[in-house]
Amino acid sequence: MDRDESNCAENTLPGDSAPLAAYAPLRPLTAYLLGPVDFDTLAAFQRRLVYEVSGDRDRGAVIVCDHPVSITIGRDGSVAHIRPSAEQLALRGWPVRWVARGGGTMLHVPGQVTCYPILALDAFQLTAGRFVKELLAVAVDLVSEFGLTGIADDQCPGVMVAGRRLVHIGTAIRRGVTCYGLIVNVNPDLAPFWDVRCDGASLPMTSLARESPRRVRITTVRQRLVELLVARFGFDRMSVFHTLPTSGPQARHHAFSHGS
Repeated sequence: MDRDESNCAENTLPGDSAPLAAYAPLRPLTAYLLGPVDFDTLAAFQRRLVYEVSGDRDRGAVIVCDHPVSITIGRDGSVAHIRPSAEQLALRGWPVRWVARGGGTMLHVPGQVTCYPILALDAFQLTAGRFVKELLAVAVDLVSEFGLTGIADDQCPGVMVAGRRLVHIGTAIRRGVTCYGLIVNVNPDLAPFWDVRCDGASLPMTSLARESPRRVRITTVRQRLVELLVARFGFDRMSVFHTLPTSGPQARHHAFSHGS
């Protein structure tokens, strides 16, 4: 039977421990760098990848995409975090979904980078809590590349910048394989975040574009995020797809040295 595990209670702040690349065996990663993907399509594709990785635990996969406007509520979320009424949400075309993952309420809008790493915990000698710790470390490293100091929130995982949430983390474990992951606000319209208390925060989420003194581009954030994952988890080879497998994508293969 599949087992989901919430991450809020188990994770700790990133410390001085070495990246997993320091001791994990070399493994291939399949990366799906997609455009907008509706949430139902994403959920179905993610289930497929979880099944595949559960049968070949030395491989990993990651989905990088964004979603049309919608709201998801994890195990630590609540409808009380959504200010508009159900009628107002319907008029706006904002669907609300309850999702079996850790983390709280999250607003999905264009201008975000959503990243779902899919890997077998036992193959990487990870617990669920340690996996969340590694995602927090990746997120802190990512925002630092844009001249920002990110503060990891160990109570409900995410990264804060200037007192506001910038990265949301919510994961689940199925068949001993991770799914869901993290969302980075790159350059979305921030006005809608006054209507949704993401992860229950009292202040609305901020973005890289708002906080960073540097030029911020979604393509750059997507690329660096995948590269940081490759380095953190010790993948040595990556196959890149830009469409879902049913569309017959052509892969581009990239070799990465261990811990690059």
